[in-house]
Amino acid sequence: LPEGPLDTIRLLDLENRAIEIRPQGQRATVFLFTRTDCPISNRYAPTIQRLCDTFSLRGVVFYLVYVDPQQSAADIARHRQTYNYPCAAVRDLDHRFVDQVGARVTPEAIVVDSKGRVVYRGRVDDRFVAFGKSRLFPTREDLALALDATLSGKAVEMPATDAIGCFIADLKR
Repeated sequence: LPEGPLDTIRLLDLENRAIEIRPQGQRATVFLFTRTDCPISNRYAPTIQRLCDTFSLRGVVFYLVYVDPQQSAADIARHRQTYNYPCAAVRDLDHRFVDQVGARVTPEAIVVDSKGRVVYRGRVDDRFVAFGKSRLFPTREDLALALDATLSGKAVEMPATDAIGCFIADLKR
């Protein structure tokens, strides 16, 4: 996990305008790395919708971070509509944020606490055991557990897990 707090995160909105996100002062901020063409990310859409709906009521701010520089804003807008995503979308075309937090695949989640510290990086849950091998239902909901701990002021039991998904490094920058 990155050392020190994340003060200001600079990303792009869907109109390619630079925006600044300041997680400090929020109860918690979740960044979910995704891309429109990743089947594993897309299978998580209902879970991500549920997490956004449930935890936003508790003051958590969610961002879908699209990492493929080849995907247009229109493609992303269609993707969000198709999968009914309720959370905001941003773009990390140069992968500066990806590199800063060590994200490797989509879907992968980063949880930042109210002090700007990354307290969790990893999978949404353990439904995917390996690439191409999954369970019907997860046995551990890592992201929800990390958020519950963070909102309760407790340390996250497993601050890093290995996410299974589509490699971010494969994308052309």
